[in-house]
Amino acid sequence: MDFKLCAACGQRFTLRPQVPTQRYCSTPSCQRERHRRWQQDKRQSDPDYRDNQARAQQAWSQRNRDYWSTYRDSHPEYAKRNRKKQIKRNARRKSTLIAKMDASTPVNPPPSGIYRLSPVTTSVIAKMDAWIVELTVLSGSHHASAPDCKERT
Repeated sequence: MDFKLCAACGQRFTLRPQVPTQRYCSTPSCQRERHRRWQQDKRQSDPDYRDNQARAQQAWSQRNRDYWSTYRDSHPEYAKRNRKKQIKRNARRKSTLIAKMDASTPVNPPPSGIYRLSPVTTSVIAKMDAWIVELTVLSGSHHASAPDCKERT
């Protein structure tokens, strides 16, 4: 019988003859670790898988909107510890600005027109899909006074 050391727990285990490249023992915790590492590698190397996982996560979040609020209410020590850790993370980033998705709605939205989006590279903490950009007006509102055509008579 062939033996090998488990890549997760480091314990010696017997290789299954059907799986000559086996790297993990059969304990549930090591199998979870194997799967977790596979998913992590797959997310980094496969854009389709990464996109599918992101969409699945978003769909779950939409179905369970109050999950984290309920969790924090039922686990006050977790919430307290997380607040302290967030203060430390913010201090490490040396930033006072934290941007959240949909944080505010402008009182006077920018007028329609053509804009250039330029990424802003300040040390602002942004959540998830937030983009920090500067808008530069290239042209104002476009009102068509005549139909567009190649030749005008």
